[in-house]
Amino acid sequence: MNILNNLFNHPRLGVILLRWTLALLMLLHGWAKITGGVGGIEGMLVAKGLPGFLAYGVYLGEFVAPLFLLAGVWVVPAALVIAINMAFAVGLAHMGHWFDITNTGGWRLELQAFFFVTALVVAFTHRIGPNK
Repeated sequence: MNILNNLFNHPRLGVILLRWTLALLMLLHGWAKITGGVGGIEGMLVAKGLPGFLAYGVYLGEFVAPLFLLAGVWVVPAALVIAINMAFAVGLAHMGHWFDITNTGGWRLELQAFFFVTALVVAFTHRIGPNK
């Protein structure tokens, strides 16, 4: 048992691994927006009565903020930007999916929930100050 404690008792490493996982997975979504544009998001915003230029905020939440997480710079604000980005994504594109279950038994919003909650966990577990 002592071997397992020595091997796996590294909470800081666990937090870094979670932060990098969130960043890398979110970067893939950001890259899709960079290469494919944000026209669809702009249309959803306008349909909800919001200004279309807000669609460009997705670049912050899905590309810039994940880069900050990877670099370990402004981790708490970056994680909160990702959480806000996911709240907007659910509000714009997934409001009717709250109680949907997929054919494989998963919650239809599990990916969005993973990104949202993981971003909050990263924000809440990051040390701020000299003891980084």
